[in-house]
Amino acid sequence: MRVCVIDGRGGGLGSRLVWGLRATLNLDCRILALGTNLAAAEAMRKAGAEQVASGIEAIFKLVPTADIIVASLNMVLPGAMLGEVTPEIAKTILEAKAKKVLLPLNRVRVEIVGTEGRTMDTLIDECLSRVRIAVQATCQA
Repeated sequence: MRVCVIDGRGGGLGSRLVWGLRATLNLDCRILALGTNLAAAEAMRKAGAEQVASGIEAIFKLVPTADIIVASLNMVLPGAMLGEVTPEIAKTILEAKAKKVLLPLNRVRVEIVGTEGRTMDTLIDECLSRVRIAVQATCQA
């Protein structure tokens, strides 16, 4: 099972997700961390990802190899993260066959109904729970 965490900018969310996944998933799961830049990739490496890569080409090449993709909603909104998310990155993620678990965080004036009042910690906990359930379902199939 290959779980891919994708993040940009400073990698703060990605590193928290990698750390949480490392603590909750079994050893059969490999965590692949993809950063839109080196800073994000390095933050996720420090958090415990087994495989780390950065840049658009790495995302194009490695996203299709994932079983589950974990990221913020920003990663499928072209222009997000101060322009780090290109239309090609968004398309690559959306077209991947992997299950996508996206946290409803963004700063591009997109309002997600139903997420009001939920803290970052609550969203991360729910994300980790959903990935854990998806991994268990896939491993049992």
